[in-house]
Amino acid sequence: MTITPGDFWIAEILFTDGSAAKKRPVLILWLDAQDVIVAAVTSASPRSVTDIMLQDWLQGGLRVASVVRLARLDCLEQSLLIARIGHISQADAQQLTDVWYSDVKPKF
Repeated sequence: MTITPGDFWIAEILFTDGSAAKKRPVLILWLDAQDVIVAAVTSASPRSVTDIMLQDWLQGGLRVASVVRLARLDCLEQSLLIARIGHISQADAQQLTDVWYSDVKPKF
């Protein structure tokens, strides 16, 4: 299984209380040894400047119009990744990068 930053995957996301899990789409941001840092992908409407509406969601392999939530990051074991569904377009990646550097990166 090859995992690349910019890939969309279906992942097993554990509830914070550990009671259950749900399969959800995520965007791989970077790899860290046996872990991946991911951003949540949702079909809900954007609710802040760090929620990025994807223009090329269909090209990226997603089934519905989607938003990447840069304020919802998770560190997952690679074993929780179930299936690769696509890759982000260059235009959408640039938009996420721009928002990351202007609104997400640490401000200290």
